[in-house]
Amino acid sequence: MAQKPYVVDKMISAKAIAARIEDLAREIEAAFKDTDKLVVVGLLRGSFVFIADLVRELDLPVEVDFLETSSYGNSMESSREVRILKDIRGEIEGRDVLVVEDIVDTGHTLNHVIHLLESRNPARLETIALLDKPSRREVDVRASWTGFEIPDEFVVGYGIDFAQRNRSLPFIGKVRFTE
Repeated sequence: MAQKPYVVDKMISAKAIAARIEDLAREIEAAFKDTDKLVVVGLLRGSFVFIADLVRELDLPVEVDFLETSSYGNSMESSREVRILKDIRGEIEGRDVLVVEDIVDTGHTLNHVIHLLESRNPARLETIALLDKPSRREVDVRASWTGFEIPDEFVVGYGIDFAQRNRSLPFIGKVRFTE
């Protein structure tokens, strides 16, 4: 089945994203100022650009790990079934953990990951999402920190894709179908 043609309209500029990440990094540093080492867990694949920029801004000792989940496939709608495709490698018991998510939509993925990681007894578990769509929430979950609250639009860029396209855009853009 051929994909319908679409264009991407800029929503959030690269400059605005960079400025917001600087602010978020200062807030996270203050919150974790007493940590020996912060374990930063990126949710693949959409968060990889965000996590890279965020950890470079943090003036804290950090360890980076990744967890890969799937609930979308190549669709624009969540299946609501969260699968773990790649688990973290390191132990988090007794450690401070920050989960980095690209976007909180229905909330199913973040909720699932929080429960999974909490079962491993971290000392502290916090979450950060670059984007939040509260109007789409189906599960009562909120990130500890949020970069931008956005309306119910399908977005791409800055690591976020549509059918494995547009991840490399330096901004967040809204997908608009042209047919």
